[in-house]
Amino acid sequence: MFGKNVLTPPPGLRRNSPPASGLPSGGLFSGANAVKNWVDTLLSGDAVSSLVTPETIFLVLLLAFCSGHVIGWVYMITHTSLSYSRSFTASLVAIPVIVSLVMLLMAGNVMIALGLLAVFAVVRFRNVLKDTRDTSFILWAILQGMAVGTLRFSMAIIGCLTIFLIFLYLRITNFGSRHRFDTILSLQWTGGADNLRSVQSVLERHSVRSRVASRQDDGEDGLDLSYRLLLRDPSRGQELLAELEQTEGVARASLHHREDESEI
Repeated sequence: MFGKNVLTPPPGLRRNSPPASGLPSGGLFSGANAVKNWVDTLLSGDAVSSLVTPETIFLVLLLAFCSGHVIGWVYMITHTSLSYSRSFTASLVAIPVIVSLVMLLMAGNVMIALGLLAVFAVVRFRNVLKDTRDTSFILWAILQGMAVGTLRFSMAIIGCLTIFLIFLYLRITNFGSRHRFDTILSLQWTGGADNLRSVQSVLERHSVRSRVASRQDDGEDGLDLSYRLLLRDPSRGQELLAELEQTEGVARASLHHREDESEI
């Protein structure tokens, strides 16, 4: 009898004892569990795919971003024609990331692939997109809708944040811009095709770099020449014009300033 009374705690003490785990059992703890379960559902609870994990998505996006950078740099270095578009170069970085997400979304599901093609066909039929950057945003919007609609929440969240950061990075760094030339000079030369040394000497004094963009023979009127220049001081462009107009053989000259190379 004595041993039983010692080992058994009083009923009141048993009722007031805290839980064995030491964690609160009220509504606050239940709410924290609900938030945690909701976050776990978004990040790893894709209802239709268990093979594509968040880690795999991050790796795919990183490789696509690096590959797009290489493509953009190669395009910038090798581009030599007169028209150059910075927005197109920046799109070369974003498009591989968007396309890689599209492929992850379609992986192993023929119905999603057919639905995606149908959406592309509708957008292409109803809209004529002339800017590559606009095309990138259309692809992004379609991708987000398809990812959420097919219950691939982790892919939708990771893809949305990643592509947003990529476009923000492209905007802040001004990726794709290059300052090879900032001015286009047009002039009419009547001094003979072999006597352009005087013009070239004037251009060398006022510009860091110059290149003949176009040359057209107008017969008796002489030559119509177009130069691409990188001026030493853009604010002194009028001095260059005044010196060219005083040069023998120059019938007409005009300057067109541009912040970057001409874009179409």
